[in-house]
Amino acid sequence: MGYLFGIIIFALDVWAIASIINTNETMTTKLMWIALVVILPVVGLIIWWFAGPKANYG
Repeated sequence: MGYLFGIIIFALDVWAIASIINTNETMTTKLMWIALVVILPVVGLIIWWFAGPKANYG
């Protein structure tokens, strides 16, 4: 069961990083958000979800 949780968190982190890259923010801001998500996978993902830049699709 732990493996499933790890795979889900990994997939969500990859999705969050892709979304961060697709924003209009500066490169420094993007790198700070990506570092937060990579260093703190669960907490960083939650913080990004509520406070981070969202992707500009379309």
